Amino acid sequence: MARTRGLLGRTTDPTTGRREGGAPAVVAPRSGLGGLREAVSRFSSREEMHCAAEQAESAREGGSPCASLGDRHRVLVAGALRSVTLRPRAGTPALEAEVFDGSGSLSVVWLGRREIAGVEAGRRIKVEGLVSVVDGHAVMYNPRYELLPSAPAPRS
Repeated sequence: MARTRGLLGRTTDPTTGRREGGAPAVVAPRSGLGGLREAVSRFSSREEMHCAAEQAESAREGGSPCASLGDRHRVLVAGALRSVTLRPRAGTPALEAEVFDGSGSLSVVWLGRREIAGVEAGRRIKVEGLVSVVDGHAVMYNPRYELLPSAPAPRS
């Protein structure tokens, strides 16, 4: 069994973590990458919790998960608007938004529209229409939509 030399030059048994004489080994504080790993782990678990909450809210509204959307199916999707941008298509205005439901996202495009009152990033929305898969991403053109009340901000 290999022994390693710990702090203060004392040998430590790696299987038990004890120093010579049976005393527990002194553990050096984590620094550098250890702290970074901990921060990333904490961030990813927050992100996972946010996604789970968003999926539950979408299901409560009767929405289909974006991760399971197929080509040429009529569906209802509920989620939060991540982004809203004006992107002209073939010289005509088109308002494009990304709806996120926790499982994935759906691009929604309103052709011939420069803006829609209430459609802004962060707002919850329910959209219904025919889904097309373009370059591996789900897109819905000119859907019916319903603006939903925004969720209250979480308390710290």
